[in-house]
Amino acid sequence: MSIQDIVEDVERWCDEGADIALATVVKTWGSGPRRPGAKMALTADSRLTGSVSGGCVESAVVEEGKEVLKTREPKLLTFGVADETAWDVGLSCGGTIEIFVEVLTAEVFGALATAFREERGIAKGTVISGVDVGKTIIVTNETSGDIGVEALAHEVLRAGRSDSVVLEDDSVVFIDVELPRPVLIMVGGVHVAVALTSVANSLGYRTVVVDPRGVFCSEERFSHASKIVRAWPDDALRTIGINRSTAVATLTHDPKLDDPALEVALSSDAFYVGALGSRRTHDKRCKRLSDRGVSNEDLARIKAPIGLSIGSRSPEEISLSIMGEIVATRNGVQL
Repeated sequence: MSIQDIVEDVERWCDEGADIALATVVKTWGSGPRRPGAKMALTADSRLTGSVSGGCVESAVVEEGKEVLKTREPKLLTFGVADETAWDVGLSCGGTIEIFVEVLTAEVFGALATAFREERGIAKGTVISGVDVGKTIIVTNETSGDIGVEALAHEVLRAGRSDSVVLEDDSVVFIDVELPRPVLIMVGGVHVAVALTSVANSLGYRTVVVDPRGVFCSEERFSHASKIVRAWPDDALRTIGINRSTAVATLTHDPKLDDPALEVALSSDAFYVGALGSRRTHDKRCKRLSDRGVSNEDLARIKAPIGLSIGSRSPEEISLSIMGEIVATRNGVQL
């Protein structure tokens, strides 16, 4: 879970004036159940939200978090098979996990919450060991940072994945990247898009359906979508805006709709671009796009035939295969 998943609970606690501790996974080995950046927030009266281990070490982290709220001193915790407490906290499966626990200040949370509302990427760099443990910096794509930790944080933010860096004095800084909530733009209000919207919603994606044909892109048909846009896809995609948290899936089989959308998507920072259709259909599509000036490098970005090869037939199965490919691509999995 990222802090975006727990922001509503944390905002409510802030409004109540509660002190809040933030626990963040900063490193895992073996079968650690959460990747770096996963978070849990908690209060002194044992309210908690989020997860750092899927249940394995939560109780121990809660107790440590309460201690951090008392002392105001951050802590770097390690749980694993080499630790005598591993069996007590539930990591008998062999995983090892490092969790940094700190007081969440109003200033830091305010910067994060503002970035989320404005759909901007943000990175929080925190010293987790060495000199000045607990010292924090915040950077966004709009802030300057040409030297030192700020420059490193900007580099990690551009890469789009949380990471640790070691400074010259051997201090370790965990740079926690929070990108805008992922968006899935579906071109074509076809039956597959109806099912795909539901699957994407369940995974926390904002869902946008684009189709100039009102009969396909109706409020009744897509009442569960975050947004529907009745416009030509190329115009719609330029208006909506595409960033590194955007996936685009063209689903109509109609070159008049899919091809212009693909041109816009391939010239953008979208992390995923997929197109429905057979290999033969895709070969013809690539020829058309090439004739329109799309480079071979950009054409190679298109996932086609779209989705994972799971023998899918029904719209629901096809949507599952598409979403599986999207998630794998966003997580950096080589397929």
